[in-house]
Amino acid sequence: MTNSRALAAEADIPSPELDSEALVAQLKAAADPLRVEILAVLAQNSYGVSELARIFAVGQSGMSHHLKLLTSAGLTTTRREGNSIFYRRAMLAPEQPLAGLQQALFASVDQLELRAEVCTQCEAITLERATASQQFFAANADKFRAQQDLIASFPVYGEQVSQLLNNTPLSSRHLALEVGPGQGEFLPVLARRFSQVIALDNADEMLAHSRAAAETAGLGNVEFILGSTDNLADHKVLADCIVMNMVLHHTPSPADIFKDLSRALAPNGALIVTDLCRHEQDWARANCGDLWQGFEPADFTGWAKEAGLREGQSLYIALRNGFQVQLRQFFKPSI
Repeated sequence: MTNSRALAAEADIPSPELDSEALVAQLKAAADPLRVEILAVLAQNSYGVSELARIFAVGQSGMSHHLKLLTSAGLTTTRREGNSIFYRRAMLAPEQPLAGLQQALFASVDQLELRAEVCTQCEAITLERATASQQFFAANADKFRAQQDLIASFPVYGEQVSQLLNNTPLSSRHLALEVGPGQGEFLPVLARRFSQVIALDNADEMLAHSRAAAETAGLGNVEFILGSTDNLADHKVLADCIVMNMVLHHTPSPADIFKDLSRALAPNGALIVTDLCRHEQDWARANCGDLWQGFEPADFTGWAKEAGLREGQSLYIALRNGFQVQLRQFFKPSI
């Protein structure tokens, strides 16, 4: 914070003044055991009011009161997903007067051990979200291409992802992993650049489509795994590069995906993520099985940092239908 103030002074930009009422509000919001637990839970995922009420076994009106206090104090923020409002932890810009206090508070909260019953409910909600997503793709595998084309078809971003991959410095090109290969359109790109490729999907019907595409293309170095990212350790996957195209907005816990993939990356390995920027077109949830209406760039940055990854290049593509796609590159530091 001292450095931020010095830089602001050098640029003749006045530093934000500390507001005593804002300070009191933040301290008051944090001075409650339940609200501290809420902040701990929101470190890993976003939840709606009803979900948080279920997690902590309290009434929705009471939970709404606690969330209102946290949000007014700048400790949580909201985003609308269809007809639901989801809460997550806020993050003040470094130059804000209370940023240091907020970060110190979150760091302390993250050292707390959540109660077993809280963890059980969080895991149940994550499983329910994953099951709903899996059921959607199982029922709509044959219509997947048409549904994706409603938002962003592979040709819209495929070439740019390929170029980003070409420009990604890698110490080895032995193994690549693609999470959610869909119709298998990007598998030939990976198969030409890496000795081995793994295609991972949690829907057998979708995996069948990508397997058929690989066979048609004559790809002999692709292995197909039915499962989710938290199964990668069981398969002892340690990839030089991981690619995930238009998958994250279908996953129940994006922050956990980043952590799973970080563990599956070799030192100096790269993660390339392509997904939607935040949007307000809620019809995509029903038509395309989306759990999240895109993401803010800061979401990826924060999740990657928490997973021990450092940020690389970024590219943003604006589409005619009002959507915007972000291509992001992250690296796992060497040990």
